[in-house]
Amino acid sequence: MNQLEIFKATVAHEKHDQYLFSAGFTWDLEIRLKKHLNLKDDEDLYNYFGLFYSHDVNLEPPEGLIPADFTKYYSDMEIPENAFINGLGVLEVPGSLYHFTEYISPLRNARSLKEVEDFPFPNVDGYTDVNMRNRVESIHAHNMVAGCNLTHMYDDSWQIRGYVPFLTDMIENPEICEFILDKITERNLRKATAAAKAGVDVIVSGDDVANQRDLMFSPELWRKFIKPRWAMVYQAVKEIKPDIQIWYHSDGNIERIIPELIEIGVTILNPVQPECLDIYDLKRKYGDKLVFDGTIGTQSTMPFGTVSDVKRAVKDRIERLGYDGALILSPTHVLEPDVPIDNVLAFVEACGGRI
Repeated sequence: MNQLEIFKATVAHEKHDQYLFSAGFTWDLEIRLKKHLNLKDDEDLYNYFGLFYSHDVNLEPPEGLIPADFTKYYSDMEIPENAFINGLGVLEVPGSLYHFTEYISPLRNARSLKEVEDFPFPNVDGYTDVNMRNRVESIHAHNMVAGCNLTHMYDDSWQIRGYVPFLTDMIENPEICEFILDKITERNLRKATAAAKAGVDVIVSGDDVANQRDLMFSPELWRKFIKPRWAMVYQAVKEIKPDIQIWYHSDGNIERIIPELIEIGVTILNPVQPECLDIYDLKRKYGDKLVFDGTIGTQSTMPFGTVSDVKRAVKDRIERLGYDGALILSPTHVLEPDVPIDNVLAFVEACGGRI
């Protein structure tokens, strides 16, 4: 079976012998893996290992697009030489260790709704969908899965506003949260509906709304600010393409909102962390409605287990979570530098990939 066929069987909850599997790597680990495998710098580990991913199909910016200038939002500080302003207008200052980055938010000092309204929010005005359908057809012709990555809703919003200011606004200035989230929703809705019209297989979405133990904020606040906006996006794409899959990511313990994620259309849940959740109980409760993508611990098995532990974990997940075919095997986060190379190879081998 090719990846597209396996994906279709997976989301249909049909039993099959091969499972999709995936992993991400920090740059340090990727470099060492390529050296270990005698690969060239430009060779792709996804292709080498046979890892699964959805090939992105998205709106394209108009020719000659001039990016927004966010520098005035940092006029009160000296920008470090190695820092850069990303597409959200957020200043990213590389940390001292690997991929860790400090975010400095452009609206961190805003005191009024007017200041927020004047911000040049990321949008897709003038973007074109002219090549999207052809790209989907090309991806399908190569027996691959076509997806549209919407990134986040809540995460993008707090990064623009500032983490503490955004959480404070939820209580003290809800109109600010509403405005920011509406601007992000508008962008995501336009991207998602264009992708659905083009025929993509899956919408990639999500927010990190939980920590190890519970949600970052009350379920009531999630229902007020986050849930209805994702529901709007998901409903819109399903009206266009009823069989489209909704992939949703949130780290941590999100058990309290899983039934409501299902209610609004989520069909694939990632990463289902075994350190935070009873993954077997969740399978019993929601396994007929959700595909689990993840479940291999990156706080436990991958960095600290043995090769045998890794292989045993994969076998366990296939037997106890994938008995109905509704499973994508993957570590629950990008693999950090402390993950032994042998454990990466053990994971790939246990999943049936090339090593």
